[in-house]
Amino acid sequence: MNKLLVVIMALALSACSSLKTSSDYDPSINFANVKTYAWVEKKTEDTTYNLEGLMDQRVRNAVNEQLQLNGLRLVSADKADVLVNYLTQIDKKINVDTFNTHYGYNPYYGPGWRWGGHGHSQTTVREYEVGTLILDLVDTKSGQLMWRGSVADTIRDKDTPEERVEEVNKAIGALLLNYPPKPKQ
Repeated sequence: MNKLLVVIMALALSACSSLKTSSDYDPSINFANVKTYAWVEKKTEDTTYNLEGLMDQRVRNAVNEQLQLNGLRLVSADKADVLVNYLTQIDKKINVDTFNTHYGYNPYYGPGWRWGGHGHSQTTVREYEVGTLILDLVDTKSGQLMWRGSVADTIRDKDTPEERVEEVNKAIGALLLNYPPKPKQ
């Protein structure tokens, strides 16, 4: 359950955070014809693929809200134009920073000035986790992937359920900001 909570925390935003989104799509698809969707049924209990429980509900609710704002309607799988699914991933990253300080240097001293002084270097290593949520839209007739979007951010803890809902909504909103793709003029 902790892993599930950690994944959704990947969607957490903060004032200094830079949420990274990307999307790709099949340009031969006319997205104006996509009017209905259904969720892919889970066929496995593999919790590394989807989230469970409350976090799964939060992601699905946010996706439903955004797709409906984009004019899609939730229907049964046999009547849907596209099937929707998501998966999650956590990557460990390492950040190494080295800071150098030199005492006795002054750039305004004349050409004969030698700065000796004392130098000091400090290196800090920080390990952190980046969580990614990937959302897929699959054509029900052909079974081909039509659109894929992803949102990634550094994992941060959120204490209350309300904060978690807010962060999930922000992340899914950013993810679906460019759906449907705009045709080139």
